Amino acid sequence: MLNLVSLVIGGLALLLAIPAFLPLLGWVNWLILPLALIGLVVGVLSSKTSGRNLNIIVIIVAIARLMLGGGFI
Repeated sequence: MLNLVSLVIGGLALLLAIPAFLPLLGWVNWLILPLALIGLVVGVLSSKTSGRNLNIIVIIVAIARLMLGGGFI
């Protein structure tokens, strides 16, 4: 059950990350990171790994976008 919750949180964060790739919307990644971290914590508590892995990917993508935009050095 926790894996399903983690997958839902990760999917929501991933959907929010898509518009964050547009110019001038990179600040949305600052909102996506805490959401993905919550999903990661829930995924770690689960016995399965798919939700955790999805949230790790979302976190890596958001941090990479912040680094490219100069918002995270």
